[in-house]
Amino acid sequence: MAPLTLPVLCLVTDRDLCRGRDLEQVVEAAVEGGCNMVQLREKDLPAGKLFDLASRLRSITSGRALLIINDRADAALAAGADGVQLPEDGLPVDAARMIGSRLLVGRSVHSVAGGVRAVADGADFLIAGSAFATASHPGAAPQGLGLISGLADAVGAPVIGIGGIDAGNIDSVMESGASGAAVIRAITESESPGLAARELRRRMIRAWESASSRCEVMA
Repeated sequence: MAPLTLPVLCLVTDRDLCRGRDLEQVVEAAVEGGCNMVQLREKDLPAGKLFDLASRLRSITSGRALLIINDRADAALAAGADGVQLPEDGLPVDAARMIGSRLLVGRSVHSVAGGVRAVADGADFLIAGSAFATASHPGAAPQGLGLISGLADAVGAPVIGIGGIDAGNIDSVMESGASGAAVIRAITESESPGLAARELRRRMIRAWESASSRCEVMA
């Protein structure tokens, strides 16, 4: 099982939001800029095309960033990915591990209770949100940073925030107790995905180190 290096800056893919660029080009730039996780989330692709894309992204991320496949543990295993991200109503964690015992297993959650259950079931990490209003889920009320701080207090697994996160608010996400952040548009819609990732990473590390220093002083 691949190690989960903290803090996590995760690019969640959406090839329709890449401003006409190839997804592989955007992923390459994002990883170069500091993304240490890429979640392949292209829900409309049939299994064969998803596997082909996952294999191409594996060649880009290998040795540089974790590759996590949304929902499809079989595709993750076949493509040599590092893990699978399960929706809140997706496969049970133990079922995903039966398909690929070496895979990291993440669970998307929208409540503290859901996160506690997921970790009790064996999830290696949580992706929690939405932290802020996001065009990816129009009309959905954001959960806010309280969800992230509540989960960070309640579970022993890393909590990665998602939903409307950008360079202007990523520091508040990290200060709320998150072990990382997942973004889509903040990178894919940028004129320079690499520079966008680098700035997100810089702000994330600064907030992470500041929060860690405060915890050490309190201890």
